[in-house]
Amino acid sequence: MEIHVYDTYVKARDNHIMHFDVFTASKDSDQAIRYAKRWLTSIGETDAVVSSKECRFCHTQQAPVDVIETINRQGYFIYKMEGCPS
Repeated sequence: MEIHVYDTYVKARDNHIMHFDVFTASKDSDQAIRYAKRWLTSIGETDAVVSSKECRFCHTQQAPVDVIETINRQGYFIYKMEGCPS
């Protein structure tokens, strides 16, 4: 399965930057932003600003099995990089 990767940088409520990727099955920037907001809400960052400025298409790649399973189950996968909660 090919996935589309959206590189995302968001300022948390304590002003630190969270860097994560949103992996999706379809190349749709608006959908990736909605997924980023959904995930941020799930970690208590409901006021974080996410737009096409913070969440940008990066590339397309093949996905590993665990990522495919998560995308099939919830529509997206968040790959946490810097400043994200465990």
